[in-house]
Amino acid sequence: MNREILKPFVDGKIEFQPDNLVCFCFGHTRKEIEKDYLENGESTIMAKITSEKKRGGCDCANKNPKGC
Repeated sequence: MNREILKPFVDGKIEFQPDNLVCFCFGHTRKEIEKDYLENGESTIMAKITSEKKRGGCDCANKNPKGC
């Protein structure tokens, strides 16, 4: 798995378990993002998240315990 797609969600010092949330705004787990990447050759979840963030649909500051 190319870990590059997870970089926006992962602090390099923390090893996430597959079922841990990595996207608190949209409720995606590492396992879901990896599966999406393997099935599609790219992360369609990341594309959706990026699109929503551009439209202001991200609330990391409030939903993610670590903030943005």
